[in-house]
Amino acid sequence: MARKISFDAPDAETAPSSEETHPTPTQKVRPLLGIERTIRQPSAVGAISQSLGGIAERVKRADQIEQKLIEGQVVVELDPALIDNSFVPDRMEATEAQNAEFREIIRRHGQSVPILVRPNPSNAERYQVAFGHRRLRAARELGVKVRAVVRSLSDEELVVAQGQENSSRTDLTFIERARFAARLEDRKFSRETIMSALNVDKAALSRLISVATRIPQAVIEAIGPAPAFGRVRWQELTELLEDEGARSRALSFVAEPAFAEMDTDARFEKLAHALKTKTQRVRSEPWVTDDGTHAARVSRSGKKLTLMFDDRVAPHFGEFVRENLQALYVQYKASSSST
Repeated sequence: MARKISFDAPDAETAPSSEETHPTPTQKVRPLLGIERTIRQPSAVGAISQSLGGIAERVKRADQIEQKLIEGQVVVELDPALIDNSFVPDRMEATEAQNAEFREIIRRHGQSVPILVRPNPSNAERYQVAFGHRRLRAARELGVKVRAVVRSLSDEELVVAQGQENSSRTDLTFIERARFAARLEDRKFSRETIMSALNVDKAALSRLISVATRIPQAVIEAIGPAPAFGRVRWQELTELLEDEGARSRALSFVAEPAFAEMDTDARFEKLAHALKTKTQRVRSEPWVTDDGTHAARVSRSGKKLTLMFDDRVAPHFGEFVRENLQALYVQYKASSSST
């Protein structure tokens, strides 16, 4: 079960003052996640008009707000221009119509759920988004600030938060999850971290990575997220692309201009149908013995040659060949070395 990530906004009475001053030797500097804010120390005149209890209470509140910011519990507004995308993208590009629809929702109703960002490790003056990429994009295009929670995160914590937030909403398609898992593994994240990010077990993770790595990336990118198709259909496509010749045909097929004009689900179906049709055209030929027995069938597809035995025609012949494969291989090696 995916863990929920919640954020508590501060009470109005504990909200920090928007007044900022330049620090002096008598002022205390409080770095709030890279933002310097100061608390003015009371002067001798000011101390006369304020009770010691009131001063202590304000300092206590400032400490509480600072701690909440450090823990990522306060929602702040940030300039989207200061926020970079995650170093491991999970989503595939949405269509312009989908982006426009989501942008209109944000424009009409505002941003109800904050995004999660961290200080960018490579640039202290910028941030990096963990999740909320669509909300961030909408804010950029609308020219408004984005509501965000700032939290110090390691790379592992970022990808876990990113993956679990998407898993909890279950709006990533199978191939987006598979591609995300494969990219995390390419970046040397442990299988345990990736399983936690995607909320899957070891077997499911292996299936995800297998599909994403066995299908050419150019084919995956050309098809797109294909939300109508899950694990079974993508695994079928993987099997259709096992042959090098099939992969070559697929790469040529998805590069055609007409392919890009279809929607993502139609692209998947079109490619799968084309590969199946080509496979069905492969015909096997019988292997006939001197006495006329059709003892086996031979089929070739690209660089693969397949022998099929029918026990009804030549009982146990296939098993006999299997048991003598080592001897046949030795003969093959001897023949190859002599030529």
